[in-house]
Amino acid sequence: MELLNTEQRAATMEKIKDACENWGFFEVVNHGICHELLDTVEKLTKGHYKKCMEQRFKEMVASKGLEAVETEIKDLDWESTFFLKHLPISNISEVPDLEDEYRKIMKEFAEKLEKLAEQLLDLLCENLGLEQGYIKKAFYGSNGPTFGTKVSNYPPCPKPDLIKGLRAHTDAGGIILLFQDDKVSGLQLLKDDKWIDVPPMRHSIVINLGDQLEVITNGKYKSVEHRVIAQPDGNRMSLASFYNPGSDAVIYPAPELLEKENKVIYPKFVFEDYMKLYAGLKFQAKEPRFEAMKAVENTVNAAPIATV
Repeated sequence: MELLNTEQRAATMEKIKDACENWGFFEVVNHGICHELLDTVEKLTKGHYKKCMEQRFKEMVASKGLEAVETEIKDLDWESTFFLKHLPISNISEVPDLEDEYRKIMKEFAEKLEKLAEQLLDLLCENLGLEQGYIKKAFYGSNGPTFGTKVSNYPPCPKPDLIKGLRAHTDAGGIILLFQDDKVSGLQLLKDDKWIDVPPMRHSIVINLGDQLEVITNGKYKSVEHRVIAQPDGNRMSLASFYNPGSDAVIYPAPELLEKENKVIYPKFVFEDYMKLYAGLKFQAKEPRFEAMKAVENTVNAAPIATV
């Protein structure tokens, strides 16, 4: 990302454009988040799992008899997770079992990621020909965007061919920033009907686009199906931070993009309504979700996006 401040800016913007249009994923380096902070986040996250979550996960596996399964498990993910909310209100001080140092470092980490998310959204706006800040405003609602981190560990799995680390899905929200383990792989994306590894790269942040950006761009950018493959050894750490619309934000294709295309493909809806639908259909195709939202879009009040 440092190339954005050099004569290579245009070429770098072109790379981002290609990634958004053809992949739905890209990996950023030199993103301005210091390596020391990332190393501390990784160390404390792995330490917290070992101390507070590993035993619980083993007990869950034993209680369900998962070590001895003989057929594919289709309704369970081989992961140990907890959630941190950052915006509009943080819950970091209330999450149990976190040491003070970990709370403090995760708060700092979230602040850096929030800035990076907003910087990236403006780069997307620039590539799309939208005014700076358009997507952030579209996400705003009455209380600003929602932003939170899913902290996951994917322990070694005795039957990786029968249990997925995380089943295939697209992300419901806006832009997702993932800090993943650089030693244990597992993340894959679907491209041209083939599963492709997203390689772990030290100190990088993996970016992927959620369903809301597909709607706002009227399909110019697409959310992409991805999954996590469980591994027979090694414990994979994954911190996925979701920069999403506010719950009452009304999401719809950007009028400027429609003027160029003259064809509305995507519905207009309140983000919270989409999330309620997504909760039950996460591991299914996204297209029926968009169709279901079309059926109720006439009830949505389409006020113009307020300037923040």
